[in-house]
Amino acid sequence: MSLGFYRRDDGRRRISNRQIDFLGWIFFTVSAASFIIASIGHFWAMTGSIFFLIGCVVFIIPFFRKEGG
Repeated sequence: MSLGFYRRDDGRRRISNRQIDFLGWIFFTVSAASFIIASIGHFWAMTGSIFFLIGCVVFIIPFFRKEGG
């Protein structure tokens, strides 16, 4: 399944649920990177931010794997 737009029967473009999910995870990843930058110098905040970023990346992986395998 691609992340591209597809057209309805009436010609309008429609965004798929997969695209919305992917966009949401991109925003979460940017948020995690921002938390890392904001927490420079604070060990526990930095540790939590790094784990948050790793979690976001793990959830993005399925978007780049091939289907059916």
